[in-house]
Amino acid sequence: MRVVLQRVTRASVRVNEQLSGEIRNGIVALVGVRHDDAPNDVAYLIEKVTNLRTFNDDEGRMNKSILDVGGDLLIVSQFTLYGDVRRGRRPSWSEAAAPEVAKALYELFVNEARGIIESYGGRVATGKFGAKMAVELVNDGPVTLLVDSRKLF
Repeated sequence: MRVVLQRVTRASVRVNEQLSGEIRNGIVALVGVRHDDAPNDVAYLIEKVTNLRTFNDDEGRMNKSILDVGGDLLIVSQFTLYGDVRRGRRPSWSEAAAPEVAKALYELFVNEARGIIESYGGRVATGKFGAKMAVELVNDGPVTLLVDSRKLF
């Protein structure tokens, strides 16, 4: 699994021009699922997403996690994170999971994140799996990180 994290001051996602999810002061997580991912990939990423120190402390250092600040999390499925552009001009999607596999792992990710984030006072919002979505965000910092459950190189 692969997740792009962006620290935000606010973010929202719309499906068919209807608001699906909205957050303030938190992280947007764009989640992609690889064809051979499993629940242990979800567990690894949940631990990283909730504990990475991406928020500033009183001295301006990124020393606090989303849990430390009671931040919100907006989770959006994004199969294009597994687009392979090494050959030609059209991305290949051969590494992306089939929709039924991806949806199950995405929903597991959402449920696990919701249980943790909400227990620390934050909120979890989502888009709609498989839908065409419009995501708006104000990247704070900017802070953008790529987290992969496998070694990238």
